Amino acid sequence: MAKRVIHGREVPDAEVQAWADEAEAGYDVEELQRRWGRPTRTGTPTRVVPTRFSDEELAELMTRADREGLDRSSAIRAAVREWARA
Repeated sequence: MAKRVIHGREVPDAEVQAWADEAEAGYDVEELQRRWGRPTRTGTPTRVVPTRFSDEELAELMTRADREGLDRSSAIRAAVREWARA
């Protein structure tokens, strides 16, 4: 039998068999749907809204985000909240 390698690590036959047994036993669809994807921030579904920024705009955004200890997404959400409440 051919070697099975995942991420540079050889996977033993016993591990492959355990995966096959798990798959054959079936999965709880409700549980899989709850685990799917990134966890929500709010406990309710959220949307991805693609937005384009120039290099200059991103640099300005990240300067303030770094100063305030925010990641880019949090900084954008904060800016939108501030603008929407004005």
